[in-house]
Amino acid sequence: MKEQTWIDLTHSFGPESPRFPEFQPAQFKTLFTHADGFFVKEYTFPGQYGTHIDPPVHFYKDDERYVEDLALKDLVLPLVVIDFHQAAAENPDRSLTVKDLQAWEKKHGAIPAGSFVALRTDWGKRWPSQEKFENKDAQGHNHYPGWSLEALKYIYETRHATANGHETFDTDTATEQQDGLVGEYYVLSHGHYQVELLDNLDRVPATGAVIFISVAKPEKAPGFPVRAFAVFDQAKDEKH
Repeated sequence: MKEQTWIDLTHSFGPESPRFPEFQPAQFKTLFTHADGFFVKEYTFPGQYGTHIDPPVHFYKDDERYVEDLALKDLVLPLVVIDFHQAAAENPDRSLTVKDLQAWEKKHGAIPAGSFVALRTDWGKRWPSQEKFENKDAQGHNHYPGWSLEALKYIYETRHATANGHETFDTDTATEQQDGLVGEYYVLSHGHYQVELLDNLDRVPATGAVIFISVAKPEKAPGFPVRAFAVFDQAKDEKH
C-alpha cells in the first residue's frame, strides 16, 4: 500500500476556517508551553467543523447511532468520484441529478454497491475563505451546489451505496434549502452517514480508489472532524 498514491481529502482547520454560518469560530487556546515542560492546547469547536462526519443521529433521533457506533468496516470503502465541477462553475445553484449520474455511469460503469460516493464540485478550492464558500448574492443569499434528493435516492436505493460526501457545507444546494435540508435528512434517516467539506477530489480517479475515514471516538458525538484520505494505484489509473 505504501507504494500506491495517497491523497489527503481533509482541510486543515482553525479559528478562521470556513464554517456553517450558525457556528461560532473555533477557539484554540494554549494551556502549557515548553517552558512548563510540555506543550498542550485546548480546542473548542462544534462537532461539525472542518472536514467532518455526520452519523445518522445528527438529523434522525430514532437512529441513535453516534460516531462511535459506526462500524470500522464502513469507514474504509471503495471511492467513487462524480465530477460535477464544470456544471457547478457554470451554475452554482445546480443540483446533481439522476441524469448526471447515469451519464457518469455510461463512461465509468455502474456505481458499485457498498461504495462511498463523493460529489466533486471543486468548492474545496475556495478554502480558506468563508465568503467564497457562502458565495452570497447582493441580497445576502448563499449559492453553492449540491445533491438532488432524486440523485441521493438513486445512489442508495438503486446502486446501494454505503455513504456519500461533498465539498460544501451542506448536502443540499443552498438555494433549495427553504424547505429544510431534505437531502441530508434523507441520507441520515435511512441509516447512512456522510462526510462534508472534503478536499482534493480533483486529485482522485473516478473509480479505483479506496477512502479511509479516520475519526476520534468521543462519547455520544453526533458529528466530529475526520482525517479522510484516498489510496489508489496511480499506474493502473493512468492505463485507463
